[in-house]
This record gives sequence, structure tokens and C-alpha cells, in this order.
Amino acid sequence: MPQLTQMRLLIVDADAAERESLAHSLAEAGYGDIVSSGDPASAQQLCLIEQPDLVLLDLHPAERAYAALAQIQRLTQSPPVIALTAADIPDARDRALALGAHDFLGKPVVSAELLLRVRNALETRRLQHELDDQRQVPVQALSGFAGEVDTARESLSVLAAIADYHDDDTYQHAQRVGVGASLIAQALDLPEPFITTIRDAAPLHDIGKVGMSRRILLKPGKLTPAEWMHMMRHVEIGARILSSARSPVLRLAGEIARTHHERWDGNGYLAGLAGEDIPLAGRITALADVWDTLTHERPYKPAWEEDRALAEIKDEAGRHFDPRVVDAFFTIDWRELNLILASELAERAA
Repeated sequence: MPQLTQMRLLIVDADAAERESLAHSLAEAGYGDIVSSGDPASAQQLCLIEQPDLVLLDLHPAERAYAALAQIQRLTQSPPVIALTAADIPDARDRALALGAHDFLGKPVVSAELLLRVRNALETRRLQHELDDQRQVPVQALSGFAGEVDTARESLSVLAAIADYHDDDTYQHAQRVGVGASLIAQALDLPEPFITTIRDAAPLHDIGKVGMSRRILLKPGKLTPAEWMHMMRHVEIGARILSSARSPVLRLAGEIARTHHERWDGNGYLAGLAGEDIPLAGRITALADVWDTLTHERPYKPAWEEDRALAEIKDEAGRHFDPRVVDAFFTIDWRELNLILASELAERAA
């Protein structure tokens, strides 16, 4: 693996003087492989061509920068992004986090802080590369991987359980959401690998709740505005926990954690994404999560009757939910969910 100073950096900043200043500070610290651009629209293409290990992206002009950040996250092996933002831009951090930013750097940039954050991000990137290299094995050795796959799945279940036990002592909500998301994906006639992956990834949708106050999570009444703001942070925390993941399941889980509270009409959180700008996995998991929440008792509400919950889902098509996902949802026999879940849990207990 190359030394940190040999890894490639991409600077995207519309201000030429800012680009030069950043490049100069990095070059003085020994970084010799620096690419730069003044156009956020070119960021994704440059990532494909130059394969940078880290992107420094200025969040101005805002809409073009956020679009660039979203495009970078859609790459198969997206590099970490440090977002550069002025302190007076409201909600910039939350929106950038929801779109996948790895870290932040305030402007005007302080050189010492720049070098510290760049070093930390590159160290994470290097470790990821090393893990990826270790996972490369000869094809003939794949037959011995069955036990490791089972272990990986068990680890995912443990991660989901950590979040679930934080506000659901039954440890069933996360797994039901996973099964529900896979059933919806199947009803949408999506590829089998996606169905399998979302089954394992969707249970981690609320992993960020490990950073929430249990007093708020288990509060039986309505949350105050301040408590609600605290609750919404679980999306940001979940995105951060999974932001450096390299495996396909955990990358999808990170995308779901970030976007399962977005709404089709753009009134969700944290980024306020709308329509098909919300990743499909987030749209699917959003419906599976709400369905399970409505039909099961929670600390703040009793379980709804199925007919009432179905009517709510139908009414929210085109507002909260993707209408196509809702159509697929209504083709499912939801008695399957409990049968599949019972079967899977029995297999794991065996």
C-alpha cells in the first residue's frame, strides 16, 4: 500500500484561489498527487477517471455541490468526501451527512485542521484497501467460505440487535423490516442479489439509535420539538457508523440508514430528498418500517388494526411513499412475513 502522502486527492472548489491555497497546504505537507476542478458537475467523472482516495468538496454553489456529492456516493467504490462549508450556511452539515459526506472542514480553512482531517480520512481509506486485498482469494478456495458467510450474517444480526434492544426488547422489529423489505423488492421483480442484500441490510436501518437517549426512545407520549430534533439525529449517526463500510451489504445498509426517513414529496429528513432522488433501497425500507411500526405496539402507541394500517399506506402513496413501491406492497400476502421470520429465526437457533 502507498504511503498516505502518495495517495491521490481531488479538490473540487469553484474558487480558484481557494483551490490553489488548499493544494499549496497539502503540497507543503508532502502530498504530491493532487487533482483539482472548479466544476462540481465534473466530480463524478473525475472520480471515475482519476480514482482519487479522497475528495475535498466545497459546498458552494450549494445545489450543484449536493448533486455532486450524491453522484459520488452512487459510484461502486466511492472515495470518502470531506465537505468544505462556511459556518453561516444553515443545515449544510446535516444535508451533506445525509448524502454521505465523511467529514467536514470549516471555511476559512485552517491548515493544521486540514492536514489532520485529510490524514484521518486517508488512514481509513488505506485500511479499507488492506481489508479489500485480504478478501481477494482464489476461486478454488471459495468452497471454504460457507462458514465465513454464516459468520458475517451472524455479525449483521448482532449489529441489528444492538439497535433493536435499545428501544425494542423483543428484537423483532429490525428483522421484520428486513423480511418486509425483501418481500417488497421481490414484488418489484428486482434482481435476486438485490433482494438478498436488502434482506440483510435493512435490519440496520436504525443502527444510529445506539446514540440516542433511551429516555426519548421509550417516551410514551409525544416528543417535544427539542426531543424530536434529537431523535432525527439517529439518521446522521447511522450514516456515520456505516460511512466507511466496504462490503456491499454494509454499504447498502449505510444508504438505507441515511435515507429511510426521506419522503417521496420531499418533506422527510435529513436531506429533504424527493421522488427518485431517494435511493430505491431507502424507499422500500421506509414503507417496510412504517408498516411494521403501525401494526405493532410501540412505547408511544398501541398496534393498529391491519385494515387501518393498509388504508394509511394507501393514502400516503405519492406523499410519504413511492407509488410504485406501494403498488408492489399491495400484492404481498403479509402473513408470509411472520412465517418467513419464524423459519429464519428457527434456523439460526438450531
